[in-house]
Amino acid sequence: MTPGTSRRARVALVVAGLLAGAPESPAAHEIPARVVVRAFVKPEPGRLTVLVRVPLEAMRDVEFPLRGEGYLDLGQAGPWLREAATLWVAAAFGFREDGRDLGPGTVEAARVALPSDRSFDSYEEARALFNAPTLPPETALVWQQALLDVWLTFPIRSAEAGFTIQPQVARLGLRTFTGVRFLPGSGAERVYQLSGDPGLVRLDPRWHHAFLSFVKLGWLHILQGMDHLLFVVCLILPFRRLRPLVALVTSFTVGHSVTLAAATLGLVPTALWFPPLVEMLIALSIVFMAFENIVGPRLDRRWVVAFAFGLVHGFGFSFFLRESLQFAGGHLAASLVAFNVGVELGQLAVVAVAVPALGWLFRRTVPERMGTILISALVAHSAWHWMTERWGAFREYRVELPALDPAFLAGAMRVTMLLLLVVGGAWLLSVPVRRLVRSEPIRQ
Repeated sequence: MTPGTSRRARVALVVAGLLAGAPESPAAHEIPARVVVRAFVKPEPGRLTVLVRVPLEAMRDVEFPLRGEGYLDLGQAGPWLREAATLWVAAAFGFREDGRDLGPGTVEAARVALPSDRSFDSYEEARALFNAPTLPPETALVWQQALLDVWLTFPIRSAEAGFTIQPQVARLGLRTFTGVRFLPGSGAERVYQLSGDPGLVRLDPRWHHAFLSFVKLGWLHILQGMDHLLFVVCLILPFRRLRPLVALVTSFTVGHSVTLAAATLGLVPTALWFPPLVEMLIALSIVFMAFENIVGPRLDRRWVVAFAFGLVHGFGFSFFLRESLQFAGGHLAASLVAFNVGVELGQLAVVAVAVPALGWLFRRTVPERMGTILISALVAHSAWHWMTERWGAFREYRVELPALDPAFLAGAMRVTMLLLLVVGGAWLLSVPVRRLVRSEPIRQ
């Protein structure tokens, strides 16, 4: 053995001995599969108070001092908790006041809580927690089960300003969910359930902010939803003149507006099998419309079909909108109207592109009747596969007859109110549409 080799061997033995005698600490923190973050945001005179609770196991790259069989050494953990709060919590929450970036928050306190602690059920309890004694050093708490509570403050100019939050917590886990409760000085508490990094979120939006954001949401939903796009194309395919388009688009619009409003008001079934059923019926509506185009549609009944299937598509819109309504703030009615406006703008954009494109296609390449049959057959083929797949998903749910109890009676009353809305919408729609249909030659 050469002198250089002997020296390297002695160094390796010394390092191994030091590692063997070092105190226990986790060698590496794995990324948690699911992380739930809870936060309170409260504007106060001169400062924005933010209380955050996050699982300690999500704080990677921080080697917390341990004792025994993986228990957190609470007597020595203070500096590491503050470091984790600064690197992983304060850096993950950005706020703006009337568009002005508030910069990084100040960590006022960081402490550990037991997994059974319920202090974050309310802001008052969570705030009082930071004035209470910390856990005794001898507490046997496995570090992966501990909760990290952090108190942050941001300097602000006015507690009545408009605040936005931009959480960047997706890095904490493979799937991250954040519950934010905003407590303004005046007005009702706002609760937000956010997934991943949602971008900029207005905590108490003004009505015009909510309106514009929901117009955009409706626009994108109709343009990105292939099933809704194909339905609209099938709807207008045989009738591309102005009066039929007005009758058909109006019928579909009124139909989905009725059920969208009813779903928002809670007048629809709440059973787990209902959304899969609606998704299957949406695919069925496309198949039906395509087959009707093939056998020969009639305008005098097409508007009724458009209204009926508009009711089904309205339920589909409501499922998409359900999670987004939390961003409406106190402007629910304006947001619903805005979403419908966005959907209608999206439909008009589809019509504006599809009508001249189909006209050019039928003039230059294929006769209109043959082209209608070919396009409808292709659409029916795709929609049939969607329908069978969604039927399989629907069959996974167990549909049981309801018991005759107060809950059933309440549900029956909701369904009755929904039916009244449907009948009223159809009656109001029938008068102008029939006038349009009478003035338009019926196509065989």
